[in-house]
Amino acid sequence: MGSIIELIRARIRRMLGKDYEGQDCAIARALELVGERWTLLIVRDALYGVRRFSEFHAHLDIPKAVLSDRLGGLVDHGILERRPDPDHAGRYLYELTEAGRDLWPVLHALVVWAEHQSLTNSRLFRHAACGTELDAAAGCPACQVTPALEDIVTEPRPGRAALRHDPVAVALRVPHRLLEPLEVE
Repeated sequence: MGSIIELIRARIRRMLGKDYEGQDCAIARALELVGERWTLLIVRDALYGVRRFSEFHAHLDIPKAVLSDRLGGLVDHGILERRPDPDHAGRYLYELTEAGRDLWPVLHALVVWAEHQSLTNSRLFRHAACGTELDAAAGCPACQVTPALEDIVTEPRPGRAALRHDPVAVALRVPHRLLEPLEVE
């Protein structure tokens, strides 16, 4: 099974291309790691506490082969860590490494940019200590601090209809701290 997955990964890489040869630029090199379609959404879900392949698959509607490739690449590049799932023999949990957690400001900046383009986000991010919504720099204007990831709560934006009904989306209908494992039914 492992060799089949490696063959699929190699084929996807050849079809899509993964590098920016001749570009002497940190942005180009970073995009080689996280610039593929789905990759930042996987990181986003990992920030929300999604940890299992089946949960990523259900929430993202991503083809299984593509998800497997993206998770493998994120593990290979030290953005995610894969470890055995104690509750399911033969399965794994995926958790962000420090390098993966360092992508939070990038994702938050994309949310802020999208909002400036009238692409309203379905979620809010608040400082857990005081409940204040984070500002454009991911800081708490009330406390004058930039909260650690563990001190940020995500919640649905009031008035937004729930568009998705997969187990992850349902679990995220209540406020939830970033990085806290999501309890999915």
